Amino acid sequence: MSPKEKTPRQEMPLLDLPTRKTTFREVALGYTPEQAIAEAKRCTRCKKPRCVPGCPVAIDIPKFIALTAEGKFLEAYDVIKETNALPAICGRVCPQEEQCEVVCVLAVKGEPVAIGRLERFVADYAASVGKKDVPPSVTPTGKKVAIIGAGPSGLTCAGELAKRGHAVTIFEALHLPGGVLVYGIPEFRLPKRIVAAEINQLRDLGVEIVTNYVVGLRASVDDLFAKGYDAVFVGTGAGLPKFLNIPGENLCGVFSANEYLTRVNLMGAYDREHTATPIFVGKKVAVLGAGNTAMDSARTALRLGGDEVTIVYRRTRQEVPARAEEVGHAEEEGVEFRFLRAPVEILGNERGWVRAMRCQVMELGEPDESGRRRPVPIEGREETIECDAVVNAVGAGANKLLFRTAPDIELNKWGHIVTKGETGETTKQGVYAGGDIVTGAATVILAMGAGRTAAQAIHEYLVNGK
Repeated sequence: MSPKEKTPRQEMPLLDLPTRKTTFREVALGYTPEQAIAEAKRCTRCKKPRCVPGCPVAIDIPKFIALTAEGKFLEAYDVIKETNALPAICGRVCPQEEQCEVVCVLAVKGEPVAIGRLERFVADYAASVGKKDVPPSVTPTGKKVAIIGAGPSGLTCAGELAKRGHAVTIFEALHLPGGVLVYGIPEFRLPKRIVAAEINQLRDLGVEIVTNYVVGLRASVDDLFAKGYDAVFVGTGAGLPKFLNIPGENLCGVFSANEYLTRVNLMGAYDREHTATPIFVGKKVAVLGAGNTAMDSARTALRLGGDEVTIVYRRTRQEVPARAEEVGHAEEEGVEFRFLRAPVEILGNERGWVRAMRCQVMELGEPDESGRRRPVPIEGREETIECDAVVNAVGAGANKLLFRTAPDIELNKWGHIVTKGETGETTKQGVYAGGDIVTGAATVILAMGAGRTAAQAIHEYLVNGK
């Protein structure tokens, strides 16, 4: 074993536990410069690094880590920004443990290099010293591109196209840009000032952002072409709640995770001293599902004042799709887990408010198409969970509003856009798409990778007509 493998992975400093449970301040505090250098020095400088192919936006990971190890943090930042428009965000919310870090050679016998934490440190350091991106000196092409949706894929696509000299306008339905970064991910995981700062970097590149503009109502895709846009990128995400269609789902105190988190995050309900956004504070909250959105909802419920918050999941811990770090933080903060439980009815009181939830007890059978063992009901076994609020975080789908005015954009049976290969090209000429509206709900970094790939295809289309 090499000396670098013997060096322990640097632990991320965290906000103390008692404070975490009562505040929306960021939980992970970030590396110190000394920690960042020590962690970067763990890298073995592989001759054939596998971490780069594992990154959806193809960051030159060995190069930025080598510069970090030398204390050249701003130079490392420049390397990251060559391909990643949102490094401070990615360093916080991307599942590096399933992408670049899982293929690190150190992971074979121990802990991989903490690539995500180093990316966050470098981006935060650059911001702390007032580092500004220098817009590339490019000749304007005279071409205009409309981006529909200011989420991760749209923001990335916009930045890449602006760097190539195209005039880019983003049309965002909500009053703030950022998509899931502002309405879905809580402040304690991703402070909104971080999102705003990274979006302002795109504005410095010349990207125009128009908010409160719903394409599909105020204008159609064809209207955008009529206004002089030469290409359109659709990055509207997957923000339509999915429901279980069980009795009692319409009771007071039942929320979709989309509404719950949007009220808290985008509309500021967490900051009750300064905002008047209403939010129901349940004392016994049941959260359905076990993905990152479920963890965000459960941890939010605790911070709002929940005494008992329970994750209800129909499989076991082994099949939980959320990041291990988020699950661990949830457990530390007091979230309980009820595994192998599937809700079958939400029970109400005489006033129409939630009082409990009836669940079917499950066991795991054979693997399904996802590769995970399928949950199977155990005959005659049920359980009732007392609760006064239920947050449904079992998934989200595509909103079809835009497509009512664009019937020539082909959708699949799930309502997602059909594209030709990885370029993002749709069945409508000049229209490209990427992110969750194509793949279904996935990760921020995969959406960004799709936006980057589509930007290259759009550029070639605008320049070469292909």
